[in-house]
Amino acid sequence: MMRPLAIRVVLSALLGVGVMGGAVAQTAAPPSAQNSDPDKLGWMLGSPPPPDKIIRWADGSFLKFPQLRWTFSNIRQLVPTTNVSRGLLPPTPLPRAERRDLDAVSFVPLGKTEPMTWGQAFDANYTDGVVVLHKGRVVYERYAGALTPTGQHLAHSVTKSFFGTLGEVLVAEGKIDENAKVTQYVPELKDSAFGDATVRQVMDMRTGLRYSEKYADPKAEIWDHVRAGGVLPRPPNYAGPKTFYEFLQTVKKEGEHGGAFAYKTVNSDVLGWIIRRATGQSVGQVLSERIWSRMGMEQDAYFEVDSVGTEFAGGGLNAGLRDLARFGEMMRRGGEWNGQQIIPRSVVEDIRKGGDRDAFAKAGYDLLPGWSYRDMWWVTHNEHGAYGARGVYGQAIYIDPKAEMVIARFASHPVAANAGNDPTSLPAYHALAKYLMAHPQ
Repeated sequence: MMRPLAIRVVLSALLGVGVMGGAVAQTAAPPSAQNSDPDKLGWMLGSPPPPDKIIRWADGSFLKFPQLRWTFSNIRQLVPTTNVSRGLLPPTPLPRAERRDLDAVSFVPLGKTEPMTWGQAFDANYTDGVVVLHKGRVVYERYAGALTPTGQHLAHSVTKSFFGTLGEVLVAEGKIDENAKVTQYVPELKDSAFGDATVRQVMDMRTGLRYSEKYADPKAEIWDHVRAGGVLPRPPNYAGPKTFYEFLQTVKKEGEHGGAFAYKTVNSDVLGWIIRRATGQSVGQVLSERIWSRMGMEQDAYFEVDSVGTEFAGGGLNAGLRDLARFGEMMRRGGEWNGQQIIPRSVVEDIRKGGDRDAFAKAGYDLLPGWSYRDMWWVTHNEHGAYGARGVYGQAIYIDPKAEMVIARFASHPVAANAGNDPTSLPAYHALAKYLMAHPQ
């Protein structure tokens, strides 16, 4: 697993920016959550901000740490986006029963022997906001950094689970055939690696692709992917693909489809293209009409988009934290919310059952033994049947059906990969679930 500095060094090489100011920072640990608070550091404050406090997309400073602690709550100021309307219905209230005892809940981080509390984990994970629902009531809500209850935050790869849910809804409705070839919906991909892949193989990320997400490799295809979509700046004289769809047509096959699970963001963009073709609408419109506008969300959500308005399926959703929790609670209730069946119960059941655990094990996730992946959701198969959506830098929706608990979290951890925060997150979630079961109110 890459260290925070290694990630920033690679990003710096790719973006042409410096890393934390020089040699002294090469061995320095990242500042703590308190010392990297964007408001305390003055990022983007002032009219205009001082030159040394300005964050820009074009020079790559938006993705350096600690600047990214501001970026993730303000991405709309830097890149093009499109709206996901909440509609005109009044917000559906979330009942509240907040508790003061939860910060003291104790757990032992993975690989450690000394305990940590839920309250300590908030800072250890560089949490920007967390909401805990128990039996549908808010029992814990806390914010930090640049995020406020009225703000939105970048969900990163939690986005994939929204695309996977919409895809499975369309499968349940008969609008998408999961066993059909991708080319039935997107013939433009016939000469790409996806030409002989099925929709199901894409949705479960069991495709054989020449596509690396190794951040340490400047030649990894992930960089070409995100540059094509405008997620990262392009170098001078760039002559590669200029949209997500253009990039998808360049992906080559490596290995066979249907084998081991291989987490590759590009599958999400293929699913997004299929959803658009099957519905004749943008994914943002589908999300609004099928879910967002029907649930009484508090805020509009929005997507980062490329130069032709295609949503970044791999990580472009931005939403309010309580709305993320509402979505998780709807899933916990089997697709029901406020007396309506928002999505078919069969969709939630398909997600909860998980995917092929042997195929998942071949991917080598040491911190996730016994897990699987289905419909772009992560399934623990633990004794509580927990499952969730996960995004880099610490984004999460964690659903524990047995404990009747949902956790929604936004964060801006200095380590991108989840292995940087899983040791102080996964056992914390499970400990909180067991505590709420043992001490209901």
